Amino acid sequence: MKIITPLSKCLGALAVSTSLIVGCYTTDGGTFPTTGRGFVFISTPTRPVTVTLVDTRTQESFFKMDIPPGKQLTFKFIEGSGSGSRVEPTKMIWEMWEAKTEFGSLDNELICPPASCRRIDVTYRPAPEESPTDPTLLIPGSEDQAGGANSTNGGPQPTNRLKD
Repeated sequence: MKIITPLSKCLGALAVSTSLIVGCYTTDGGTFPTTGRGFVFISTPTRPVTVTLVDTRTQESFFKMDIPPGKQLTFKFIEGSGSGSRVEPTKMIWEMWEAKTEFGSLDNELICPPASCRRIDVTYRPAPEESPTDPTLLIPGSEDQAGGANSTNGGPQPTNRLKD
């Protein structure tokens, strides 16, 4: 038999409120998906993503981001916190993270049109697209070599292979 005490209720409420304050951002909306929770777009080498935000009053884009493969663009709109004018009453907060990052603070800000006057366009660039080179994966001296069986230029294959 479980006994629910006021302390356990309080701890549960504290855990839920903490996750809401920090922010949980996933492509499926997180544990408690709600409207206004945020948007997450992940780019991969086989599906590189470009996100463009358009002001539908003028059809002009006010934000465009080519997301590099292996990264994600996360953003959220906060209605009524923009410049205070009727033209741009919303603030967008955003951040570029490593793919599949679920928690963090959105530190970049942009004043943008209200929800009724903006559109999110998602397009896909030609694939495959290489991920940015990680310098820790380079083999010392390999940048001077013109070829080799495992290089991007190809090279001579081993001749002493057994025939199948």
